[in-house]
Amino acid sequence: MPNPTDNPPLAGRRAQAARNDATILAAARAVFLDDPKAPIAAVAERAGVGISALYRRYAGKEDLLRTLCHDGLLRFVAAAEEAAAEPDDWAAFAGFLERVVDADVHSLTVHLAGTFTPTEEMGRAAVRANELVDGLVGRARRSGRLRPDAVTQDVGLLLEGCAAIRVPDPDRTRELRRRHLAVLLAGLAAGGPALPGPPPAAGELDWRWRATGK
Repeated sequence: MPNPTDNPPLAGRRAQAARNDATILAAARAVFLDDPKAPIAAVAERAGVGISALYRRYAGKEDLLRTLCHDGLLRFVAAAEEAAAEPDDWAAFAGFLERVVDADVHSLTVHLAGTFTPTEEMGRAAVRANELVDGLVGRARRSGRLRPDAVTQDVGLLLEGCAAIRVPDPDRTRELRRRHLAVLLAGLAAGGPALPGPPPAAGELDWRWRATGK
């Protein structure tokens, strides 16, 4: 008969591996947001792991950057899917923006675009993300709360603008971003003057992801 204590060590190793992965990704996020050109050794040092342990999980810096941004993209999709279940159209739209700003997903877009080659899986997730945001924007517009000249692509610019706000204190950063988002949401409310210039075109900013550099 198998010893019931045979399985926990394996589960423990898996749990430790998951914790190590989370630690490495958190370290990578902090390091590369400070300096996208930082070497992968800086991630290992910040995570408190040996460089060999890091390379056992990631083939190199580009692979780590790709994983980091894919994780951020999946968080974005999850936030949009959660918002889609909200029955109030404006609350769904505004709540989605608040969740994404708090998660700081777009700091990765601002700092790491063009530093790696996206995978097809990331491409599919990006399409899904765009569809979800398009649905939230459409709902908010049809409710009469969102200005009629706002488009889905404006959301990306809005989120990048919030992500650009950063001070040394993380709590203060969050407060300032929330304040800026409130100002932007007020500007998106129906009834204001027409927005200047043509809206961003679909794919207009995608060029940033086509150039790669380590």
